[in-house]
Amino acid sequence: MRRSPPGAKGYIGASLPRPNAPRLLAGRGRYVDDCVLPRMVHAACLRSPYAHARILGIDKVLAEHAEGVLCVLTGHDMARLCTPYIGVLGHVKGMQSAPQMPLAVDRARWQGEPVALVVATSRAEAEDALALIQVEWEELQAVTDFDAATAHDGYLIHPQLGSNLCAERVVEAGDVDAAFARAAHIVEATFHTGRHTAVALEPRSIIAQFDPADDQLTVWHSTQAPHMMQWLIARHFNLAEHRVRVIVPDVGGGFGLKIHTYGDEMATIAASIVLRRPVKFIADRLESFVSDFHARGHRVEARMALSEDGEILAIAADDIYGIGPYSGYPRGGANEGIQVVNLIGAPYRQRNYRGRMRCVFQNKAMYGQYRAVGHPIACMTTEALLEMGAAAAGVDPVEIRRRNYISRSAYPYTLTTGPTFERLSQHEALDAIVAMMDYDALRREQAELRTRGIYRGIGLASFVESSSSSSANFGAGNVSIGSQDGCTIRLTATGQVTVLTSTTEIGQGAYAVVAQIAATQLGLHPEQVKVVMGDTDATPYGGGNTGSRGTGISGEAVFQAGKALRANILSYVARLTESEASLLDVRDGNVVESNTGKTIMSFEEVARTAYFRSDTTKDFQPELMVTRHFAQKSYVATFTNGIQASYLEVDTDTGIVRLLKHWVVDDCGTVVNPLLVDEQIRGAVIQGIGAALYEECLYSAEGQLLNGSMQDYLVPMSFEMPDIDVGHTCTPTSASELGAKGAGEAGTTGAAAAVLNAVNDALRPLASAVYQIPLTPERVLRALGKV
Repeated sequence: MRRSPPGAKGYIGASLPRPNAPRLLAGRGRYVDDCVLPRMVHAACLRSPYAHARILGIDKVLAEHAEGVLCVLTGHDMARLCTPYIGVLGHVKGMQSAPQMPLAVDRARWQGEPVALVVATSRAEAEDALALIQVEWEELQAVTDFDAATAHDGYLIHPQLGSNLCAERVVEAGDVDAAFARAAHIVEATFHTGRHTAVALEPRSIIAQFDPADDQLTVWHSTQAPHMMQWLIARHFNLAEHRVRVIVPDVGGGFGLKIHTYGDEMATIAASIVLRRPVKFIADRLESFVSDFHARGHRVEARMALSEDGEILAIAADDIYGIGPYSGYPRGGANEGIQVVNLIGAPYRQRNYRGRMRCVFQNKAMYGQYRAVGHPIACMTTEALLEMGAAAAGVDPVEIRRRNYISRSAYPYTLTTGPTFERLSQHEALDAIVAMMDYDALRREQAELRTRGIYRGIGLASFVESSSSSSANFGAGNVSIGSQDGCTIRLTATGQVTVLTSTTEIGQGAYAVVAQIAATQLGLHPEQVKVVMGDTDATPYGGGNTGSRGTGISGEAVFQAGKALRANILSYVARLTESEASLLDVRDGNVVESNTGKTIMSFEEVARTAYFRSDTTKDFQPELMVTRHFAQKSYVATFTNGIQASYLEVDTDTGIVRLLKHWVVDDCGTVVNPLLVDEQIRGAVIQGIGAALYEECLYSAEGQLLNGSMQDYLVPMSFEMPDIDVGHTCTPTSASELGAKGAGEAGTTGAAAAVLNAVNDALRPLASAVYQIPLTPERVLRALGKV
């Protein structure tokens, strides 16, 4: 690789390619399924065909005697091996869920719930044996919609809980009724968002190896949070935590999918403990649709009151959504709704707000965090109402945003729902996107095309994104999920650097970011930095890569560790040369005089002297390996902001939406690698477009998933995607020295809202609108009265 010279800030801000890209592009990635261990056997899972059914009996005798089969585990077997888990957050008042076991015991509560695990010498033999298991079922009533779940006399999924309500949050601020009473304009709508799932390129994957010789369990796992998994595996299998090692090889996408506890994976661990040999389980694509966690699937009834000139006076919103029959463990199922009710109206100054969210149990697949948890629903609700308000007040969509943004002098600004914005750049982002897209020219083009019966729409969506959360999210709820990250940096004997970090690489470029920060602090090229991650036996404790925290939290830990090692190197060389550390610097792998650049010692000379000639400084012990941790403590989260715009065309005869162009302006604070940030934003926008136009898990009234295959479940395809232009404003956070905020979820947060607003802008001359996503051709045609 050709070495690019560092800029004024070293390699922070440099668009360098991913250092692991050549290996991955050469097909040399090593994923869990690539791992082959001696004596390894394979697991397959029998799943419930019913959304709700009593298990009257399981006959596994034939399966146990089938060729190649080593063991068959059922729910009753698991009850002797693993303790149940409950996904509740202690700081969410009234939140409840029933205890859950890895395999169903006596009753299955969703189609796809694991009922039995077969382990055999091959996956094929394990799958063949599944067909030999005889289960006697008694089908029960399934709860599959919001109204049935909340009915006063409705069927209860868990009678002992007394209701199907998992959690509720109510917010009341200001005088909402008075604000609506004096409003010149009131707009309202009911918004529906489709339930969908992550469809990561690499499915969920795990190998568990229990070694009885030293009572050691080693797990190779496609996960985003290895230390979290280490803790909960140890807890529920009654193992000492230091006897559990979690190794994360290459991961083919996470998106929040791989931060949850899955019964089939826990059963695989149990099988390894029973058999005392390695057991592999890889979820296939079909079973992933009914076993992977789902997300979204909200219904929001919302109203906005505005003054004559378009000032927001008040917002009222009621959000309900259905999770699975249990609250997901360990993060719980209430977080998405909490984010929705907290962030509706968030980009704007308004102090009269009434919000309610209800999270209810359903007999559908399990439910949990997915990229941009709750943010797209809050953004779509807010931005669609605002566009409706702009039309009612006769104000341009750009201007109505400018009038309602939080004043530049008002920061830090605390929302009525609790979160605080340290500082946003909304006005600058709006000005930037208007210029990028040449807004006025697009409006002229749109007007001219309408005269020819061509309906194009322009949609805007301002957004905020929560990133780098503090312990207030989970730790305060007595959930053992790390809010800190750690980094250890050591100087090798030949003058290179090894960095051990608690973050994980899930395809987003964490390896490159860590290397660039460390190289900048130590005056090296990123090629001279080796990054080690994804091994609980080697790396410092940390929360992993979730919630747009990788650069903001883990990056700061690297920044501080590099800073400390740099200081140690300079102090040591100053002692050796009888100089002052303040007169020295590090450049290009050397310690130099700050003012002249003259080389004093190379890093290799420093290391070899420290490691092999300790007699040179008998009264001084050099420390050329340092560890630093960082947890963001200034705010509940550091918020980023931005705006998106969509330009599209609606065929009013077919209902098909054709995307023409998409723009994003994002402010994620200090940008370490602009190339990777733009990649993240574009990828996230495409996931948001998937929600807007294509992705939806469709269920029958009986709780059967109707489109659980890649033939029937639509995902965005490259030829359907528009060009996506990305721009930036920069407002570093003061919560860290690096100043970085999150970027991984910004694109998903605003994309669906921008597309929805653009479709409705296109349909406005026809007095039609759609407030349900995905915006399928059928729904567009229904809005037009053509179906």
